[in-house]
Amino acid sequence: MATEATFTLPPDEFPLGCVFERFPEVSIHLEQVIPAGEVVVPYFWVKGTTAEVIEDEFTGQPGLQSIRQMDAVQEQRLLRAEWEQAYSGIMQALIDSAVVLINGNGTNEQWTFEIRGNDRSEIADFHQRCQQLDVQFELTALHALTPLNSATEKALTETQQEALMLAYKHGYYRTPREITLEELAVELGITQQAVASRLRRGINQILGETLHELEPKNE
Repeated sequence: MATEATFTLPPDEFPLGCVFERFPEVSIHLEQVIPAGEVVVPYFWVKGTTAEVIEDEFTGQPGLQSIRQMDAVQEQRLLRAEWEQAYSGIMQALIDSAVVLINGNGTNEQWTFEIRGNDRSEIADFHQRCQQLDVQFELTALHALTPLNSATEKALTETQQEALMLAYKHGYYRTPREITLEELAVELGITQQAVASRLRRGINQILGETLHELEPKNE
């Protein structure tokens, strides 16, 4: 069964992390990782700085062959980096294994990566390859992907699914809450009342489709 894992690395364990030394307030989001022969070309956003030559901060770092800015939107800059074929860090582990990098974010505190494999053995192979390359990471989550019950999925509208997934992902249902209703409204571009309505109606639909299965059956 398809499995996803989340792991963290110290800022300096990934070449792009060098920017945090001078710009500790910025964050980096890997847009995508595209295999190109034996070279991995990641597109990533640097957020939180207006520096016009932010790409210069990465130049000359081990593992980077070249880097250039592709676009800029206010304090967000899209860059493209080509890696040296001889680089043997985390990117090499991704190339050598069957897992797919689905998300990557970096701050001056740590890097957080999410990967997906067809089963747990592929996650284990990736871990083993990292150990061979002396890449030490901390595994923080591991779970199998299970599809939504088809009846439940059909019961939810697309907007309800979007609101519920966003709320769950950002910790709205954790104690204490990690995101407010106001912040969710900003993310979705709607009012707080609309968010609350989508969450309430979505949960009501899910309960309506699932709780009946727990009702005692008359013999």
